[in-house]
Amino acid sequence: MFQSTLLRRTMTLVIGALVASTFLTLVAFLLAGRNVTINNEVTRTLEQTRGITNAINSAPEIMDSEQFRNVLIDSTFMADKDVFLLDKDNKVIQAPGPENTIVAKDKIDTAIQYIRESKFEDESDGIRYVLINSSESGEQILITLCALQETDQPLTLCTVSIVQDFDAVITSFVNILALSTLLAAMAMLIPSYIMVNQIILPIQNINEVAKLFGQGNMSVRADESHKGEIGELGASFNILADRLSQSINDLTIERNRLEDIFNVISEGIVVVDQKSVPIVVNNKARTIFTNAHRSNLFTERLQLIPFDEIWNDFDECLIDGVNKQRTVEGPEYAYSSTIVPKFDPDGNCVGAIGFFRDIYDEQKLERTRRDYVSNISHELRTPLQTLRGLIEPLADGMVKKEEDKQRYYNIILNETMRLSRLIDDMLELSKLQSRAVAFKSFPFDLNTLLKDLETKFRPIMKESGINFKVKFNSGKLPTVMGNPDRVEQVLIILLDNAKKYTPEGGSVTIYTDFIESSNKVNISVADTGQGIHEYDINHIFDRFFKADRARGKKGSGLGLSIAKELLNYMGEDITVESVYGEGTTFSFTLTKVVGSYERWK
Repeated sequence: MFQSTLLRRTMTLVIGALVASTFLTLVAFLLAGRNVTINNEVTRTLEQTRGITNAINSAPEIMDSEQFRNVLIDSTFMADKDVFLLDKDNKVIQAPGPENTIVAKDKIDTAIQYIRESKFEDESDGIRYVLINSSESGEQILITLCALQETDQPLTLCTVSIVQDFDAVITSFVNILALSTLLAAMAMLIPSYIMVNQIILPIQNINEVAKLFGQGNMSVRADESHKGEIGELGASFNILADRLSQSINDLTIERNRLEDIFNVISEGIVVVDQKSVPIVVNNKARTIFTNAHRSNLFTERLQLIPFDEIWNDFDECLIDGVNKQRTVEGPEYAYSSTIVPKFDPDGNCVGAIGFFRDIYDEQKLERTRRDYVSNISHELRTPLQTLRGLIEPLADGMVKKEEDKQRYYNIILNETMRLSRLIDDMLELSKLQSRAVAFKSFPFDLNTLLKDLETKFRPIMKESGINFKVKFNSGKLPTVMGNPDRVEQVLIILLDNAKKYTPEGGSVTIYTDFIESSNKVNISVADTGQGIHEYDINHIFDRFFKADRARGKKGSGLGLSIAKELLNYMGEDITVESVYGEGTTFSFTLTKVVGSYERWK
């Protein structure tokens, strides 16, 4: 019932107001009742005293009668009062008997002592009176003095009575007032609750709507149907909600646009606050460092960017407010880092933005370009120096014999042809890599091509003392898709390589297998030559790379690169396996013809 804080407080205020009103009314009534009670008692006593005094003054001779005095002093016609006669020195000359005394003796003694020692300041029609405190709370002693005239000796009529703060009537009125006020307060609780609840419920509704709106439900609105300020409050809230909803929608659209732009940027971006804690990270920044070596990632920061030196740049940038640039390199990665500080309008550094770029491929490409130029220079310089060394003696007439001249001419011709082949290989590789060479793939019989190749190379291998053969491990091969001339070129490159690095007495073998599960024909060229070092094998298909430069084998180092590019062009791949000192096996695949090409079998 009283779950609402505002309702509880309002009802508490109403009840408190009723209780305070009742309390103040009772206090005021008690104060007024006390004064009324005392005034009534004083007035009644003064009237009684005045009546007796007037009667005595009208017949002063009666005071000579002892019987009258006894009746005056001992009778109870003056209720609740004791009557005394005093002489001119305020000494008691006649007092009530002990059995007729109404006021307690100690209070009478207090009154008589006060009469002797003090002066009376209050007077009403010749009657002096005073109220003095009693020894008991809630009551006072009322003393009246009235001088009697026309008597033989000066006499003073004295009355002593006890005045209570309240009498029975006043007490009854106070009880009735308290009870009626309490009943009125209880009767007001129900209508007060109903009226307050009518005010609270619309405010609660607006509060619930505000909570839902704060939780992200932008469709809720407050009730505007109430009259007065509550309805105006609901209308104002709805206007605010409409504007806020529109602003949030606009900001969401703008944020999504910025986020899309942020995420498609090729650079990794990390935004940190003034404590160097990442607050915004784009998608690229989460993946750019995947190639970096990751260890000791004790913090979330290092899990995001695994380089302490970069985070040190962030910290220094936040302190100094100066841009920081760095390049972090490793065996298989290279990153460029730029840290830029952010400032608020007052010029205080409140954060920093880090821009990160993977420059490994760029550096690798640059190294490749440098190596390419260096290798070309080296490969071209060797035949050119040979040609120059032969042509200069001929031009100077230093070679006299005809057979020497003929030998020089033959060497010049061979070096020129070597230079021409080198240039042709370079041009062909360049065209293959740029896809400037166009050749068609079509079904052909691989069995015939291999048998013809065996016939061509057997005498060449025999001349070098190498055992050469072709083995069809899975029998006759199916028709394959490719370009037979280019496949033969690949095989010749591999056989030339095998012959070059296989010593006399070794063997070179072509193995073929049909893998039915993948519809692939696997062709392998295996030799028993010197093999390839494990640290060279990953570069064996690079341009101008020679696995054993120290042995001075002839060749440009472009053959394997050309073979790989030819197979890639036909949609195939080539791999290499080697054990140094035991031999090397190069393997590539060709795809079996299926579907409408079966007629080519």
